[in-house]
Amino acid sequence: MPVNRADVRAWLDRYVEAWRSRDPEQVGALFDEDAVYRYRPYPGGRTLVGHAAIVEGWLAHTDDPDDWEASYEVFTVEDDRAVAVGSTRYFASNDVPEKFYHNCFLLRFAPNGRCAEFTEYYMLEKKGG
Repeated sequence: MPVNRADVRAWLDRYVEAWRSRDPEQVGALFDEDAVYRYRPYPGGRTLVGHAAIVEGWLAHTDDPDDWEASYEVFTVEDDRAVAVGSTRYFASNDVPEKFYHNCFLLRFAPNGRCAEFTEYYMLEKKGG
């Protein structure tokens, strides 16, 4: 089933909301039962397969909702696939410096509107160089 820009925009908003809430039901509502989530899509990287593994993987991260901000936009949509781009900023705290990431998400959606494949690419922006 094809998706449109509004569908993908709404999914990205729910993605950030679920990340912020860390609510297993919100996280689970994003992904299809047999979804594949590629955190690091290179040899030796991290891939989660299946709804339960994805929810567990999300909840294992300890990102405090007050420690970051994120903004993602729909870049392109074709049939059941989309590309989103954006950024994630982690604020400085104690002895941890601020980090700013540029993100690119490759998405494929199932007919039910949930994400069936999610591949995340990111690049840390180096300060002063």
